[in-house]
Amino acid sequence: MDKATRRRGRIREIVTERGYASIDELVTLFEVTPQTIRRDINHLSERGDLKRYHGGAGLSSSVENAPYDRRRLSFDAEKRAIGRQVAAEIPDHSSLFINIGTTTEAVAGALLDHTGLRVITNNLNVAQILCRNPSFEVIIAGGVVRNRDGGIVGESATDLIQQFRVDIGVIGISGIAEDGSLLDFDYREVRVAQSIVRNSEKVFLCADSSKFGRKAMVRLGHIAQMHTLFTNGPVPEAFADTFRHHNVRTVTADV
Repeated sequence: MDKATRRRGRIREIVTERGYASIDELVTLFEVTPQTIRRDINHLSERGDLKRYHGGAGLSSSVENAPYDRRRLSFDAEKRAIGRQVAAEIPDHSSLFINIGTTTEAVAGALLDHTGLRVITNNLNVAQILCRNPSFEVIIAGGVVRNRDGGIVGESATDLIQQFRVDIGVIGISGIAEDGSLLDFDYREVRVAQSIVRNSEKVFLCADSSKFGRKAMVRLGHIAQMHTLFTNGPVPEAFADTFRHHNVRTVTADV
């Protein structure tokens, strides 16, 4: 087996494990040029092993997300950095929605030093994290619990969200299209997130760099509905133009 074949096999394994890998990180990992990685990705994409996205490669499926355990470990440092940045902009004694996602769970962990927060969530993991602070009031939505990640979805969860109007809604996303469309995999989860957007004074979108250009089949909304996007690393220029056009503030977390 030659070097290129071994490298492409490893790239396929990394994308399968993480759900996405950027060209920059693959260049660093394999110590080759960006052109070499692009050729590898094109080759694997033509075989149907993965999907070529803007700045990297991801899972070929647009209908199913990567397993939760893999997503939780993927881009862990970046998610924690985003979590700290979001937490720094949330005042004590605020009211919040926090939805499903590994990045929003990182936000919850970064909020534990706050005081007097009132949080409504449809994420069991977020609730478990936040209930460690006795000054918080945590309200958890009812509905169907997804075994794979502790997310709560369904009409009951949406109905609960609609009973509140909060200061800040904190949401995660599976993919952002170049035209600003926000994409996810589960229409039931998206219904809850849409209710969060409608019932928040401000909406903070948390998305690590792997989400730019990543495909998913369910449309949650548009970047124009967001107040601030929190991410890591430089935003690809085509996406940055879209965000500027819609007056969306972008905050880049220092990893």
